[in-house]
Amino acid sequence: MSKEKIVQPAPVKKRRKISKDNHNSLVYGLGFLGAAIYYITTAGSFWTGLLGVLKAILWPAFLVYELMKYLGM
Repeated sequence: MSKEKIVQPAPVKKRRKISKDNHNSLVYGLGFLGAAIYYITTAGSFWTGLLGVLKAILWPAFLVYELMKYLGM
């Protein structure tokens, strides 16, 4: 009886497509920075400043909400 080694092929590495034309993140980043600066400078205490940073993260949701309210949707 001869024992043969079973050779399995090496796993194929998947290539990920990296998009270098994503300007949306730039717009979001600038909006976040502007909103964070606004909320922090108008904050009266540490906790309202922290709440302002959280609001700055979620500014697109506030924008869409107010836009839909304005359009009557």
